[in-house]
This record gives sequence, structure tokens and C-alpha cells, in this order.
Amino acid sequence: MTDPVLAHKTDFGRMYSRSTSELPSVPSITTVISQAPSDLGGWFSHMAATAMAQDHRLADAAGNPAKLRALAKEASSAAERYRDAAALRGDRVHFYCEQVALHALGRTHRLAEAREALKANGEEAFAARFDEWWETYGVEPVEPEITVWNAEVGYAGTMDLVAKIGGRLCLIDFKTKGTDRNGQVKAMDDKVVMQLVAGMKAQESLVDATAGSWEPWEYGDDPVLLGVAIGETEVRPMRANPEVLRYHWYKFCALRRVWDLQLQVSDAGRALLPIGPPVRQPAVQSAAG
Repeated sequence: MTDPVLAHKTDFGRMYSRSTSELPSVPSITTVISQAPSDLGGWFSHMAATAMAQDHRLADAAGNPAKLRALAKEASSAAERYRDAAALRGDRVHFYCEQVALHALGRTHRLAEAREALKANGEEAFAARFDEWWETYGVEPVEPEITVWNAEVGYAGTMDLVAKIGGRLCLIDFKTKGTDRNGQVKAMDDKVVMQLVAGMKAQESLVDATAGSWEPWEYGDDPVLLGVAIGETEVRPMRANPEVLRYHWYKFCALRRVWDLQLQVSDAGRALLPIGPPVRQPAVQSAAG
């Protein structure tokens, strides 16, 4: 994930402000999408079990409960470690993609630095495959890393790249993906369509972050929406099906309302209150008594 200047980490997820001198006021596109339920319990368990099974200290710990507990505790965080490492790798790959676009546009860039960072982490294959895709598809960059805003629905985000390919305007979102056992890049999640359609439906794009100046969004008129999976063995671009875009947009708008309700729930106060036993009424004696 990139780190746009107007994006902020908050207790309510990633949010955007209108300028560098203002507080964040709307959620990011990815924060809205994250409101959809996602069951990762199986994956977390698999990562923990795999880490435990592959730990060279396991044989020595067998029969020693204290050592086994220590190994299990360490293995339980395997999914988080993998996720964090993948996020850093994704940042490096995205940075490289941005620098390629800036270089092609004749703007100030740090392409050599970005390539060296990938090489230093054994990830240069991602750059090589990306370069091949860029050349094969004849990508003509228009604007990389462009921040957009929709005031009507209330969200903002940053598109990885606006470009022309084969004469068509494209909105592009890059996804850094691993490789499966067949040597192919792993498939992207369908949620990328929500991300792309939200970008397409933007109303403004950022001109100057410090001044807080914006202009009407000029790239939302029937662009091709591309999710581009970047792997070490190949790059696989996938087009969002135009027939399903409206449904993904409706879902995105519904999730935006969910985010709002979550905010209201958080501000409403305690959901559960303690309650004691009922006060017992004294027994009433009869007149005969």
C-alpha cells in the first residue's frame, strides 16, 4: 500500500483529509471495502501449523511442555509476520511501478533506487516481469498515484495509475501477488473491482495537497478498469467486467454506510450495562397472623 500525503491512519481505519492542514474527514476506499466480513481463521491456523511443523527446534522441544508452549506462541504470529512482510514487498513493488511511470513521463523519479531496493530484497524478478508487461502492452502513462475524492458518498483514495493502452484510457490498480505451485501468479480477489469502480466514480482529483486545491475528475468517463497482478513469473492484467460494475458500486455504497454506522455505534456509549438481582419484596403477612 502506498502512503499518500493526505492519508492518515486512525482508530477508524485509513482516512483522508482535504489538505495537509486539515483533519481527516472521509474513509479511504480500502477502509470502506474492509467493512465486508472476511473469514481468515483457516488461513491463520494453516500458517501457524506450517510454521510449527517447519521449525527446526520442534524435535528438541518434543516432550518438553514449556518449550512447546514457547514454539506455539511464536508460531501463532506467523500469519501476521507473513502479512507484514508481504505488505512491505507490495510497497516496494508499487514504488517501482510509480517510478517507471514518472520516468516515462519525463518527470523527476527515483527509478534506480526503487530497482535497487527490490534487488536488495531478492525481489528483482517482480521488476523484470513488470518491465516486460509495460513494453508488451505499450503502456502510455497519464498520471501515476493520483488521489481522488467523492464528496457525495464520502470517501477518497489513490489510484495507482491512469494510462492509455491500445488507445483506450485505463484506470489501473496494481496487486503484488505470490506464485502458485504451477509457476503462475496467484489470482486477484474480486474486491479489486470495487476498488476500481470507486475510483472511476470519483468527483475530484488532487491538484495541490498543501493548498488543498482540487479539480473535477476527468478520467471517469467509461475507462477500462484493469486489475494488474504482478508476480515473479508473470504479470496478469484482468479487466473488470462492465456488466457487473453497477452491482459492485452498490455494494461499495452499502459498505460506506456500514462504516458510518460503526462510527455511530462507537460514539453511542457502552453496549452492555451491568445489572444486579431484583430487590426482593418483604413477605406480606395475613390479618389472621
